[in-house]
Order: sequence, then C-alpha cells, then structure tokens
Amino acid sequence: MTQPISPDACTTMAQVRTGVDALDRQLVALLATRFGYMRAAARIKAERGQVRDEGRKRQVIEQAVAVAQAAAIPSDAVAAMWETLVEASIAYELTEWDRRRANGDGA
Repeated sequence: MTQPISPDACTTMAQVRTGVDALDRQLVALLATRFGYMRAAARIKAERGQVRDEGRKRQVIEQAVAVAQAAAIPSDAVAAMWETLVEASIAYELTEWDRRRANGDGA
C-alpha cells in the first residue's frame, strides 16, 4: 500500500485518493474509540433518560464548529456532520443502555 503524502504535495489524483483513503481509515478508527466512550456512558448512566442531554449535545456541536472555524474549514458542514454524529451516538448509547440492562450488566 502506498503511503499518503501531504495534501499540498499531491500532484496526481492517485495521490489524493491514497491520502483520502488513509485518512478515512483513521477517521473510522477514531469513531470506534468515540463509540467506545458511548458504551462507557451507557454503563455509567443510572437512568435511561440521562442518555439524551440537549445541553451537552449543543456544547459538543459548538466546540466542533469553533475548531472548524479556527482551521478555516466549512463550519456549516462540520455542524451538520456533528449533528449526525451526536444523534448516532445517542442512538447507539440508548441501544447499549438497553442491552446492558436486559443482560443484567447495569451500572
């Protein structure tokens, strides 16, 4: 497998695609870790109603938007992606919360 080079050094679409594919693998690995934290939250939270926290959701999205703005990338796109990510995380955490309690693995 070809090692990616920096975006600014790319001169061919093959180099761009190699970089994007490598970055996508890293992003999925990071998402796996993030969902691991959702499993931990499902284990820790005593009440199912604690899973959805609109204040925390807003904070997470605002933080991602601020980081995007600082990086000079489209903050509206990041906000939309984080909305989807946080909602998927909540859904996953709810599923894990239910699964743990059904299996007698509650906090």
